Amino acid sequence: MDQKVQAQKAAVLKKLHQGPKILVLANAWDVISARMVEQIGFPAVATDGQRVSRDEMLGVVGRIARAVKVPVTADMEAGYGTTPAQMAETARALIDAGAVGLNLEDMTGDDESSQVEIALQVEKIEAIQEASAAAGVPLVLNARTDIYLTPIGPPETRFERTLERLGAYRKAGADCVFAPALKEPETIARLVAAMKAPLNILMMPGGPSLDELERLGVARASIGSGLMRATLGRARSLARAMFERRDDQALFAEAVPYAEVNRLLGRA
Repeated sequence: MDQKVQAQKAAVLKKLHQGPKILVLANAWDVISARMVEQIGFPAVATDGQRVSRDEMLGVVGRIARAVKVPVTADMEAGYGTTPAQMAETARALIDAGAVGLNLEDMTGDDESSQVEIALQVEKIEAIQEASAAAGVPLVLNARTDIYLTPIGPPETRFERTLERLGAYRKAGADCVFAPALKEPETIARLVAAMKAPLNILMMPGGPSLDELERLGVARASIGSGLMRATLGRARSLARAMFERRDDQALFAEAVPYAEVNRLLGRA
C-alpha cells in the first residue's frame, strides 16, 4: 500500500476516536466478513485474533487490508513478543501488511500470572509508536488491560488498578484504552471521567446498548469475536435442522445471494 495513503488512513482512524459519535466496530475475521462490514457502511474494519501465529495473523490482516478501502485495525493480541524490540518488529510488519491500527493486550496467557508488568508494557507501547512513526505510518494503538476480563485480583481494587494501567498506557502513547468485560454503566462513566481519553468498551450480553455507551462518553465500542460466534451459532442451528430433516427451507431465508457473494469476494 502507498505509504501516503496508509498514513492518511491512520489519521482518519485516529480522528474517528474523537467523537462526537461513538466509533462502532463490527470485528471481521476474513475477507468476506470485512467486505460485508465495509459494504454496510462501517467507517473502519477491526479484526479479531484467535490465538494464531504472528505470520498467520499478518497474512489475514494483509488480505483484509487489500480487500477494503476503509482503515483496518488489527487484533495483535500481546504483540507476538516479550521485548520492546519485538514490538517494534511487529509494528513494522503490521504496516507492511497494510493495517493502520492495532489492539495490544497486557496478558500473554490465560491467568493473572501472565499479566505483563506495567513498566514493560509501557516500554512495549513506546516501541510500537516510535517504530511506526519512523516508518511514516503512526499506528493507532488501542491499549487493553484484562483486569476485569480475566478477572485479576479482589473486585474492590479492580477499578483503581485498571485506571493505573490504562493511565500509564495512555501516557506512553496509546491513542485509545480498552477495558473488556466492564459492563456497569456507573463504572464505565467513572472510567471515562477519570481517564479523559478515548475509551473502548466491549459489547457483551447484559452490557449497555450502543446508545447508552455513547451517552456515557465512550469513544469506541467493539464486539470482538461476537459476530463470528453468532454466525457459527446460526450455521450450527441450520445444519442441525438439515440433519434432523426439519425446517430445511429456513436455510434459504437469510442466505446471501450468489451474486452478492461474488461481489464481496471481488469476483463481480
